[in-house]
Amino acid sequence: MRTSPNRLIAVIFGAVYVLVGLLGFAVTGGVSFLATEGGLLLGIFMVNPLHNVAHLLIGAALLISGLISVRAAKATNIVVGAAYLLLGIAGFFLVGTAANILALNTFDHFLHLASALLLLAVGVATDRTAQRLDVS
Repeated sequence: MRTSPNRLIAVIFGAVYVLVGLLGFAVTGGVSFLATEGGLLLGIFMVNPLHNVAHLLIGAALLISGLISVRAAKATNIVVGAAYLLLGIAGFFLVGTAANILALNTFDHFLHLASALLLLAVGVATDRTAQRLDVS
């Protein structure tokens, strides 16, 4: 496996998001799948079962892409980073509405924005030549 910032970030973020998704189920017992309010993970991040599943899927995508190739990791970091940027911004407008099906709160928004900035920065700014040279 060729070491690259994109692969490293994808694997680390992937593993963390899979772990967060699994841990989320420990605090969402009795919370409906699409509840607009959920259990508190680490005492501050609100999650519901759908939010947990989203973390598992995103974590798996990042982890797998980081293990496949630089090109896959770079693309996944950019796509997930862009999605988190949109979710981080939109989340501020969703709280307190029926559209908040991920049970987002302010701490979630800032974490999503921080994740987005790091994933996008690494995805866009690093491994530029790897896009053309990496065949693995």
